[in-house]
Amino acid sequence: MNKQNPAPYSGPALFSHGFRPLFLVAGIFAALVVPLWMVIWTGDLVLDGPFYGLDWHIHEMLFGYTSAVIAGFLFTAIPNWTGRMPTRGWPLMVLTALWLLGRLAVAGALGLGPVAVMVVDCAFMAAIGAMVTVEIVAGRNWSNLKVVAPVLLYLVSNVIFHLEVMVSGTADYGRRMGIAMVVMLILLIGGRIIPSFTRNWLVKQSPKPGALPVPFGRFDAVSLGTVLLAVLVWVIWPLSLLTGGLLVLAGLGQGARMLRWRGWRVWSSPLVLMLHVAFGFIPAGLVALGLAALGVWPAASGFHLLGIGGFGGMTLAVMMRASLGHTGRDLRAGPALTLAFACVALAAIVRVAAPLPSGLWIAALLWATGFLIFVWRFAPVLSGPNPARRQPNGR
Repeated sequence: MNKQNPAPYSGPALFSHGFRPLFLVAGIFAALVVPLWMVIWTGDLVLDGPFYGLDWHIHEMLFGYTSAVIAGFLFTAIPNWTGRMPTRGWPLMVLTALWLLGRLAVAGALGLGPVAVMVVDCAFMAAIGAMVTVEIVAGRNWSNLKVVAPVLLYLVSNVIFHLEVMVSGTADYGRRMGIAMVVMLILLIGGRIIPSFTRNWLVKQSPKPGALPVPFGRFDAVSLGTVLLAVLVWVIWPLSLLTGGLLVLAGLGQGARMLRWRGWRVWSSPLVLMLHVAFGFIPAGLVALGLAALGVWPAASGFHLLGIGGFGGMTLAVMMRASLGHTGRDLRAGPALTLAFACVALAAIVRVAAPLPSGLWIAALLWATGFLIFVWRFAPVLSGPNPARRQPNGR
């Protein structure tokens, strides 16, 4: 039976769509891995994997947690882009198992050598990259092939990360390259969904919605090109006047791009507003990295604005919206989900504003709290069947 006319799915609801298991394991992992890192940071725990503590922390946030969310989003979006059936059932179980094996291997729980750890860890994104490419090509959805390049380069970044640790004991280029690719994915995907969701919400509120988000145009293309150039130069020369100037220019360009989406008009819709807030951490992080390259700001501030606020905030906001919308729930954040996002956004601010041990612990607890709320709220949603009827859209 072909892909377009499969037999009705009768397996567990958890494996009926890619976002279900991957968002769930990502949320659980995010809630646990940062408190675990704090225990490692204090010296009370030493992992037996190939990475030292800081490299393990960076790797697992950048290539562990984030890879699961990216894959879950792509498996949700691509069927809509191509009109083809979603990946479900046993292939999805295998993919989820690959991701889990990668986390165990990197932590040293499988007793593997560095090369074997690299193979096991990279197998998940290699499979995702191959499946995404096949689906987009098979669906002749050529306009979305632009997503494939950063996904594959993200995989290459992970390989480089492992190889650098094997050769020199710590990662450098792979770390920056991975961050650069996630930034580009957020700018590409966020630049598509945020103005679209904003426009849809504004139009539904009134027959005369007023000023709407500006459609993608030449300004967006130029600003994206500036970011691409800036992060590529940053990967190679992280500390130079050229790098600093390009990063600051790129951040300011993305800030101006974001203002064109009229985010201040959706203040009464937390589910839409949080996308704008999370996206705002990306230009802030780029500017902070630029200032670090110029020697006037600590690089850790830029990393955490991007990593906690940008990557963490955007992935959390997307997981919330996708989990509600694709399981037939009302698109309404409510107090719990609003609090969850606020905790993660505040974690980014605290981590940058108070880089002392007490500030680090507060930021870690805020992050963990945000994701624990997500898991508490969505574990039954992601593992259970859809409601009999889809509810109307809301806030």
